[in-house]
Order: sequence, then C-alpha cells, then structure tokens
Amino acid sequence: MMKLLRPAAALAAMLLLGAADPPGVDGARLLAEEPAPTLSAYRLFADPRGRVPAAGVVRYTLNTPLFSDYAEKFRYVWMPTGKVARYTAMGVLEFPVGTTIVKSFAYPADFRAPDKDVRLIETRLLVRRASGWVPLSYVWNADGTDAVLKRAGARLPVQFIDAAGAPLQLDYAVPNTNQCKQCHQQAGAVTPIGPTAGNLNGGLDGQGDNQLTHWASTGKLTGLPAAPPRLARWDDTAAPLADRARAYLEVNCGHCHSPAGFASNSGLYLQHDEPDPAHQGIGKRPVAAGRGSGGLMFAISPGDPDASILLHRMQSIEPGVMMPQFGRTVPHAEGVALVRAYIASLR
Repeated sequence: MMKLLRPAAALAAMLLLGAADPPGVDGARLLAEEPAPTLSAYRLFADPRGRVPAAGVVRYTLNTPLFSDYAEKFRYVWMPTGKVARYTAMGVLEFPVGTTIVKSFAYPADFRAPDKDVRLIETRLLVRRASGWVPLSYVWNADGTDAVLKRAGARLPVQFIDAAGAPLQLDYAVPNTNQCKQCHQQAGAVTPIGPTAGNLNGGLDGQGDNQLTHWASTGKLTGLPAAPPRLARWDDTAAPLADRARAYLEVNCGHCHSPAGFASNSGLYLQHDEPDPAHQGIGKRPVAAGRGSGGLMFAISPGDPDASILLHRMQSIEPGVMMPQFGRTVPHAEGVALVRAYIASLR
C-alpha cells in the first residue's frame, strides 16, 4: 500500500522548503451548489498531489472493501468542526451535514512494490449537504498535480504488473454521475456504502487501535455501544468461509441487492445478515430470466458453483450480464474463488 506521510512530518517538510502553512478544508466550498472544477479548491489535502490529508481529514480502512479493478484505495472522512457522526446498528453511520467522504483510486507500477511509482487515477467525493449526499468524481491530470471534475465519467488506460508478476492492461472506467447515484441508491436517496459500523470495526489497515473506539474517544462518533457488530474480512482465512463470502457479497453486491436498493425487485438480497435462504439466492429462480442468467436455473445452486447464476455473472465481463455492472472491467479472481468455495460448501 502507498505510504502516506504523517501530517506533522509533511508540514515540517513543507516549512523547510519555505512553503506557507496550508489552509484548512474549505467547508463552505464543499457545500456550494456548484461543485469546484478542481479537487484542490476544497483543500482536502495538505499537498498538491493528494498524498497527505489536511488537518481534520481522517484516514480510515474497511474490513472488506469494494473491488474496483484491483485499484488501491485511500479513504478519508472530514466533518465540520464541532460535528460528530452517530452510531447506527444497520447501514452507514449517520454523518452530519458538511461531511465529506473521500476515496482516491491508485495503481502502483508494480504490485510487488506497492509503495513505488504510484499513480493516482481519480478521487471521488460524497458530500453531505442539507438536501442529501452528492457524488462528485475528479480525474487526476497527467502530472499528478490536481484532479478535474468529470460529471460524464471517463475511460482511462491503465497498465501495471500484478502481484504475480504478470503485465495487465485495463480500460479503467470512471463512473458518470448517474452511475454513482444508481449504485449508491437506498430507498431512492444517495447514501454511502462502505463506512458501516461493522465494516469500520477493526484497526486502521487491520492493525492497532480499533477505529470505532478511536473515533468515539476523539469526539468524532457518539452512541457507540460496548459490543458493536463486526463484518468479517473477506481475505481472513482464519474466519469462517460463509462469513467471509457473505461479507464480500454484501459490500460488492448488497448496495443494489437489498430491500431498499436499485435491484430490490429481484428479490435477491445479499446482506451478510439476511436470514431467508431464498432471499440469499439459495435455490432461488430469477424474477426475469434473460441472457444474464446464462441459461442457468438458480441464483445459487447449493454445492454446484457452475450451475449458479450469481457466479456466472461475477465471472462475466459482458455488458448486461456482468455483475456488478459498474466499477469493474475485469473479474476479481480472488473474489470469484471465495464465492465459488462458499457455494460448493452449501448443501
């Protein structure tokens, strides 16, 4: 993972170079009706290359993140001074107006040396305004000195060496505004996906102090119970297979496949705690059998991954068949293997 300078060290380095102290986050600009044309206008980072978060911008990590064409992701949240998030047992935390969730997507030139030659591709914002959450996508310029607003999305060529040493080329897709709204839709409103209590319940980068406890102790979170839920880490082989697979499906599919999501009419609900086997997809026939089914009969055919529509769509890259339909252009081989093993284990 790309190393990030501690804010104090970054500021000291800037002062040694004769630079002035960077200004704080521009909360008023974030709440303005018209979004800024460049990411730098919001002053969310203390350096022009988006590596060092500004004062008050908190980095966080998730137990199980969304897969996005193997991109590295760097997540941050900023809340206005004096404002705090409120714990919720289900769904994302209740963040106050003014909150900005930041997610930068990046690729190292070689995943065997993930801290070197890292290229930022885009930075997405979710801004909590009084009227609701607003998604914004900013694409980094070739020099890596600023990012420009792209409402209509973009296609960007990306090349890197993967963790196994193989070269890989991608046609990376920056989503347009409507695609962002569709994926983030819950009960008709845009909402964040990742920062639930269960997905934040762990250490930063999986180590050290618990993030929820730390947020509570530093006045950024209220209402935290003694024993909040915890979503499994999808890649933790010590955890039960079913917990890992269902956590993966929740994060990658459950934002649409939920009672309040965009795909609610499918009757396929992929939250990790969905109690009904039929809603989980086990032995469930599709509501509308189209080419997306691949001629298969059940969303999940217990014990038979290759007869399961769910796995068929996860493995596809064909438009109209592949799932998720946005956010990836290649299958996630490791995620497919996990879900395959899970389906094979069902009886």
